[in-house]
Amino acid sequence: MSKHVYIVRHGQTEYNRLGIVQGSGVDSSLNDIGKMQAQAFHEHYQAAGFDTVLTSTLKRTHETMSPFIEAGLPWEQFPEINEISWGMHEGQKSTPDMHVQYKEVTEAWEAGDFDARLEGAESAREMGDRLSRFVDMLNQRPEERILICSHGRSMRALMCILSGKSLREMNTFKHHNTGLYQAAYEQQQYTFLLENDIAHLEHLNIKQD
Repeated sequence: MSKHVYIVRHGQTEYNRLGIVQGSGVDSSLNDIGKMQAQAFHEHYQAAGFDTVLTSTLKRTHETMSPFIEAGLPWEQFPEINEISWGMHEGQKSTPDMHVQYKEVTEAWEAGDFDARLEGAESAREMGDRLSRFVDMLNQRPEERILICSHGRSMRALMCILSGKSLREMNTFKHHNTGLYQAAYEQQQYTFLLENDIAHLEHLNIKQD
């Protein structure tokens, strides 16, 4: 049996617009642009025949999927696909010093040090472990067409796991707000059909981040 998995990042929040770090510790809502993005995604994909929608436990994913949920699509929440915890950076507007710290950690991950972390934050290894548990569950689900809504950094790690790549390659996966990855699962292997697709947003004529 083939299975199709659609993985979308949440719509824009005011924290996104202002360059404030959210992570898993800031449970923000969509702003007006984010709501437009969510509606545009729903209009484009409402006839795709999804069997279920899976989100993180954070509001910005619930609100992005709310048109599907309100239409009656079965919905489950999973903390395993929450955004990474950025520790002391969460709720803070990025500064040059913060950017240096962030770059040091992400470069350590690219070098294979998955235990590197910001102060009080989650490591890539910890994030990868919980996402791997989610993928194990996903592989066993009976539904044939599954819609998932998650977050930028966790999606980058999730794409690595689904494609069998090392977490070193996280930064090769891009993520616009409501950018869509579509993958087919056959013979215990995922094949990507769309990567960070935002065709559903073209008519909105808004700046993408």
